[in-house]
Amino acid sequence: MTKKGSFFNQFLQYLKNHPAATIAWVWAVSLPFLGSLWLAGNYEGILEKEPSGLPGFIMLGLLASAIMGLALLPTTLTAVFTGFWLGWDGLIWLLAAYSLANILGYAVGKYLNLNFLEFISKKSPEFYQQLENKKNNWGALIFFIRISPVIPFAISNLLFASLQVPLRKVLMYGIPGMLPRTIMAFLAGIVASDFLEARKNLQEPWQIILLVLLLVISIWGIWINWKKSKS
Repeated sequence: MTKKGSFFNQFLQYLKNHPAATIAWVWAVSLPFLGSLWLAGNYEGILEKEPSGLPGFIMLGLLASAIMGLALLPTTLTAVFTGFWLGWDGLIWLLAAYSLANILGYAVGKYLNLNFLEFISKKSPEFYQQLENKKNNWGALIFFIRISPVIPFAISNLLFASLQVPLRKVLMYGIPGMLPRTIMAFLAGIVASDFLEARKNLQEPWQIILLVLLLVISIWGIWINWKKSKS
């Protein structure tokens, strides 16, 4: 209890001494929710502006990558809206935008949390050693974190960047991990006749079962991998 409390207090001290990092973590938690509210009230205007030709889709892909990478919208809601707005034409651009969003979110997180790993090594050597033990086996942990329906994309980007997980591995294992819920959300958008209905479609029984299954797999995978790092 004391160790946990002490580490938590030290982490708060780290945030106090690094205001930019504090803003980044608060931003990653709050902005996607606010962005969701904005989209729910303004989506009709966006629907009137379909991209035209290849240049239009490229610009849209870049815009979507910035929106997701900077945590202005949740990736799941972005997938729902893309499916509803563009149908199958938007899938390849959504996946490309997601890849670029990984890079952008990681770069921002790394820039704003430069000293986080050094802080861990000084304040919690045992935890730091566990992270060191994971260096050669980040892949599985990244996959199970990304597949989780309860760990936001923006938060995991900040986490990977702060712990200096190699970007190559974040992309290699993180993108497959995100595919199940991204495709599910995209399909919910495609089959809906109204965007607000599309959001409700995510509450269909089979989707709830799938989300619960992904959550169980994620928790199991994270626990198994973390347990191995201690051995």
